[in-house]
Amino acid sequence: MVLDTTQLNRRMTHFDDHEAIWLFGYGSLIWKAGFPYLERRPAHIHDWVRRFWQGSHDHRGTPQAPGRVATLLPRPGAVCHGMAYRISPETLRPLDVREKNGYLREITTLHFADGATAQGLTYIATADNAAFLGEAEPAAMARQIAEAHGPSGPNSDYLLNLADALDALGVEDSHVADLARRVRAHASTGAEPQPR
Repeated sequence: MVLDTTQLNRRMTHFDDHEAIWLFGYGSLIWKAGFPYLERRPAHIHDWVRRFWQGSHDHRGTPQAPGRVATLLPRPGAVCHGMAYRISPETLRPLDVREKNGYLREITTLHFADGATAQGLTYIATADNAAFLGEAEPAAMARQIAEAHGPSGPNSDYLLNLADALDALGVEDSHVADLARRVRAHASTGAEPQPR
């Protein structure tokens, strides 16, 4: 089920001659960089929404019981908030390995709170990658996230840390907030909360 995209990403040479580049993080990269960076700033990108539709067979789940992690889906007019990191091009090498389970580098325009913009990149797992799980009922997604566990830890940690990081940024993301509410309820009672 794992499609290793490391070599595909390393063929993207758009930023190789740059001294530094901007990377946009919208999932675990918001709260767990795990790599050296020159600068870190909140940012957003246009025409994308965050969804827990990508399978995680190597970090937050296993091939037998994959977890669910965030990817981006195109949506005209949407705004996705996250964290921007200014990094050296060499930093992409370990990131390509971290994001190898279906994610590909995508060039995007980052927008900052002061009105400035910058060309940069982000990693997106599209529907044509082998690990893509797609949409499911929120209750089923929450149950899968609550129960999955992989080499990087519980899938629920990924979701709940992301929800907390978005709260700290003052960002409302109804998809993430709903899943987090359901997963917290599952953890406290072992059952899905009743619809409101």
